[in-house]
Amino acid sequence: DMTSPERLKQLNASLDAAPYQGLAVACPYAPDLADRSVQGARAFGRFVIDKLLTRARAELGSKVDRAATGIDGVSMGGRLALLLGLSYPEVFGAVGALQPAIRVDEAKLFADLAKAAMARAPFSLRLVSSDADPFLPAVRAASDQLREAGVAHECLVIPGTHGYEFNR
Repeated sequence: DMTSPERLKQLNASLDAAPYQGLAVACPYAPDLADRSVQGARAFGRFVIDKLLTRARAELGSKVDRAATGIDGVSMGGRLALLLGLSYPEVFGAVGALQPAIRVDEAKLFADLAKAAMARAPFSLRLVSSDADPFLPAVRAASDQLREAGVAHECLVIPGTHGYEFNR
């Protein structure tokens, strides 16, 4: 009960039109940082950019091209993906967050970060949540703030809970 026939049809049409090709996915452990601020995520960001991306590109022969590099994450990883993607837009051409662990009172912060990042290097931005996600109010608040700030983005709310069954 976590999709609808319409959503499944959209996904299949999208994959028919542009199937995944040459995709490499690196999934580092997303730590629950004591300091959840931009500054608190900086060391993790440097690890992802300097170590993880560098190694993945070297081992896989991937392009060092921001247009071919995205960051996304789920829950706490979604929060970190936003913090990193919005802090390093020169590295990531796409930034996403699935059910990001953000608070309503942080919505303006994320919108301000996104606006500044877009001014430096425009990228694709997408927020995804689900109708039973406890972070849905914060995701909607962030989307509203992004819209008010004039930041182009997609906000998608689909059926589901906040848990492993939804992530799969």
